[in-house]
Amino acid sequence: MDKHFYVTTPIYYVNDVPHIGHAYTTLACDAMARYKRARGYKVFFLTGTDEHGQKVEKAAHAQGETPLELADRVMKRYQSLWEKLNITHDDFIRTSQERHKKGVHHLFKLIQGKGDIYLGEYEDWYCTPCETFWTEKQLMDGSCPDCGRPTDKLKEESYFFRMSKYQDQLLKHIEDHPDFIQPRSRRNEILSFVKEGLRDLSISRTSFSWGIPVPEDEKHVIYVWFDALSNYITALGYPDLEGHYGAFWPVDAHVIGKDILRFHAVYWPTFLLAAGIPLPKKIFAHGWWTVEGQKMSKSLRNVVEPHMLVDKYGVDAIRYFLLREVPFGLDGDFSHAALIHRINSDLANDLGNLLSRTTAMLNKYFDGELPAPGELAEIDRLLQEKFPAAITLIDRQMTEMAFNKTLQTIWELVSAANKYIDESAPWTLAKDASQRTRLGTVMYNLLEGVRLIALLIAPFMPGSAASILTTLGCDGNNVTLDGNDHWGGLQPGTRIAKAEPLFPRIEHE
Repeated sequence: MDKHFYVTTPIYYVNDVPHIGHAYTTLACDAMARYKRARGYKVFFLTGTDEHGQKVEKAAHAQGETPLELADRVMKRYQSLWEKLNITHDDFIRTSQERHKKGVHHLFKLIQGKGDIYLGEYEDWYCTPCETFWTEKQLMDGSCPDCGRPTDKLKEESYFFRMSKYQDQLLKHIEDHPDFIQPRSRRNEILSFVKEGLRDLSISRTSFSWGIPVPEDEKHVIYVWFDALSNYITALGYPDLEGHYGAFWPVDAHVIGKDILRFHAVYWPTFLLAAGIPLPKKIFAHGWWTVEGQKMSKSLRNVVEPHMLVDKYGVDAIRYFLLREVPFGLDGDFSHAALIHRINSDLANDLGNLLSRTTAMLNKYFDGELPAPGELAEIDRLLQEKFPAAITLIDRQMTEMAFNKTLQTIWELVSAANKYIDESAPWTLAKDASQRTRLGTVMYNLLEGVRLIALLIAPFMPGSAASILTTLGCDGNNVTLDGNDHWGGLQPGTRIAKAEPLFPRIEHE
């Protein structure tokens, strides 16, 4: 049977400049997608842009362009960043696309046909930057509780979704499926929100026109969250229930920032319940990044620009750092000092050194030709046994999206290989002609260990993994773990060149 895996980033708002937070979410999904592909899954990895709403309309008019012109211009920023970060998404959905509008219309009419969408009147406090209505008691000193900016009292005719009707069903689903919302702290947050009681949700606006019109009532535009969240099924071809939708829905993981958890864990599942569509298997909300201990903000001018980071430190170093530094799900702090420390210690000293020492010794002692291993000593067995155990553990850690733990496990293998060099002392064996076979065994074990490490780092550092595998005479573009992840894959007699330094050390400025 074919194994399928579907993972999504949120669709990013075209009124934003791509920053480290966007890069973080997308890298996590990319590592997941690459890992599953290497394990033999058929993967669908989706990202895209959220292009409708009042904010975009306002910004476009202020700049003398149409909202679509603004969206066409800005979505390219995301596409060029994903290219630079080596992201392997299978599709890029835009909410201004015809395929998306068609799916949203179908979903709206389906729910409306069941009596779960009705016309009424809405009056509450509206925050334009957050595109969210708040009740009087939710405001903080009269301002938006999320962004702290002033809100306006708005009263308008609106279509409503009977969200209150699905409160008990949603609650039961969350309680029956402990992995539905992760991490646990976020699950508890949503449980208490739902238990407080769900109100019906206003899902249309008449105060602006940039959006998808309500079917058969075009003075109304469908509210941005009903529109945006639907991308996860419209990109699969919904309402066509065959094809990609049939193969990949329900999604295996929606990966999001914790600021949009409520929309994904309350609004979206209730829309799906109303439409009779299966719910996502998992919604994973990761934490926020601060910068040198401070919240990222335009006014502090401390927004970390990913293009600049990649130009300065290299793409794989950034990919590694972001997924290694912080447990996925918790908040993290970005600092140049921490990044440089990771590059110098983990990448240059541990991994880079392992590769250059090993290939240099092979070239010095065996003219770059891989010897066949002889009889195994206890020290060899101990090294070899670490790999299958680590590979099993990594599979579990990746399923849990514990990226930093996965990288920790891989680095334990790197340390074990470095320690094996020190304990088996090839330089001493090389001085004694009678130890030639023993030296060959040690060199084989080291290079085979390096090959397996390269396969395991590939989802995180694809360029470096390809470069290591090519050095070892393997196919650097074929990083499959399925059937390729057991000991003994390197063929004796393979020619192996002396490796160039993978990660040059960085001097602190």
